[in-house]
Amino acid sequence: MLGKPFDVLLVEDDPGDADLTREALKEAKMMVNLTIVEDGEAAINYLHKAEPYTDAVRPDLILLDLHLPRKDGREVLRVLKNDPVLRTIPVVILTTSQANADILDIYGLGGNCYVTKPVGFEEFSKVVRSIEDFWFTVVKLPSE
Repeated sequence: MLGKPFDVLLVEDDPGDADLTREALKEAKMMVNLTIVEDGEAAINYLHKAEPYTDAVRPDLILLDLHLPRKDGREVLRVLKNDPVLRTIPVVILTTSQANADILDIYGLGGNCYVTKPVGFEEFSKVVRSIEDFWFTVVKLPSE
């Protein structure tokens, strides 16, 4: 993947959190193409290249909120991990929930990582940069 920008799909219904993520990724060292969808149904349509996402690019990483309209993060994760083509895309849950039941659910459904969103831009930015650094420099990701 060297030399090519990384494609990240952010599934986030809160415009403020989407903006924070966008700004944090802009500050980072790596080139990232960020696509944002606002609910779980749009995420599934994007990943299946359904209208209006017929030109969608397969993401290298998905940042997924748990609490989403139309289909929540658990439903999106269930669809992803049951799809033989999509299941290898790493999914980082980025959510406000600190509930142990949510954490257990996510790992049980095949989530790759669970991160609680910190409050404040500085802390949020650090978390996003550490996610980016880990997934794009330390981990070997599968190619399509």
